[in-house]
Amino acid sequence: MPPRKRTSSAANGSDGAEPVAKRRSSRQAAAATASKETTQAPPAVKSEPAKVAAKSSTSKASKPTPKTAQAKGSSGKGSAIKAEAEPEPAKATKKSALSAAKKDGKKTKTAAKEEDGDGEVARAGSEDPDVDSIPAVNPEAPKHEGEWYWLMKAEPETRMENGHDVRFSIDDLRAKTKPEGWDGIRAYPARNNMRNMNVGDKAFFYHSNCKEPGIVGIMEIVKEFSEDSKYIALAYNTVAPPPRSRTTQALLTTVTESARRPGTPYYDPSSTKDKPKWSLVHVEFRKKFAVPIYLKELRKMGEAGGPLAEMQMLKLGRLSVSKVSAGEWKTLCDLADERAKEAGLKHEE
Repeated sequence: MPPRKRTSSAANGSDGAEPVAKRRSSRQAAAATASKETTQAPPAVKSEPAKVAAKSSTSKASKPTPKTAQAKGSSGKGSAIKAEAEPEPAKATKKSALSAAKKDGKKTKTAAKEEDGDGEVARAGSEDPDVDSIPAVNPEAPKHEGEWYWLMKAEPETRMENGHDVRFSIDDLRAKTKPEGWDGIRAYPARNNMRNMNVGDKAFFYHSNCKEPGIVGIMEIVKEFSEDSKYIALAYNTVAPPPRSRTTQALLTTVTESARRPGTPYYDPSSTKDKPKWSLVHVEFRKKFAVPIYLKELRKMGEAGGPLAEMQMLKLGRLSVSKVSAGEWKTLCDLADERAKEAGLKHEE
């Protein structure tokens, strides 16, 4: 059988020359591939920025949606953006109103509560009672016959506690228009003494931790013990008592100080709303001595055989609220009157 031969058309390179096309296709394919890559490369480079731009525009457009979902956790579909957009002007309005009230020195109790909620101050809305809502008599307070007497210490000079100035003098008490909560007691013996106080009891106001510590006046217990907590309020001071600065002469601020409020001067995390550990009583100013009875004189009277030899304050010097016997009370009041007479002065009442 003769060997197979190509047909004449294949040899002549006619239209049916498939074998020739196959031999050329390897070179032509390589050339064609190179030419395609060359011709298509510029469009690919140009299209990349377009894709990046598209992605960036898409991501920018999609950013508000996750923010809205995370901020408030809105449950309604399609209303999430509105739910996020609407409270912001409202908050701005409240804050602007509060700032304006501060500048004017006027603020209602509602405004104070709103500021506490929006500004995330340690106060929790209206959780703390206003002083007017606290009853004068506490059924849990042990009752005793007649007046009992006490000595209560406060610091008249600046001292910072947890970022707050805790100074409080008898002049500050005299300036109060409402009963003042004697807060910040964090010792069990002092707290227990306050829990034994009844309405009508009297107490010496003692200036402590200052240049000249001593008894400076008298106050009265007007509300028996309640939880250590105060109500925020701003009020004008019509008669600015010394030694007030110009800033505080026009405006007096009562700051919430609670044992269970983080950021307050004497915060105690172990004290809870259901089981508050610390208490306070409310007092009112009764008298400022013309001449204070200083600690040096008290110690001299507290020596063996002296009228103050058994005085609790002298025996337990660090106790901030101590018991005073009826005899000790009379001795010290008579001494204050004698010192005022010698100086030709009168007590301030």
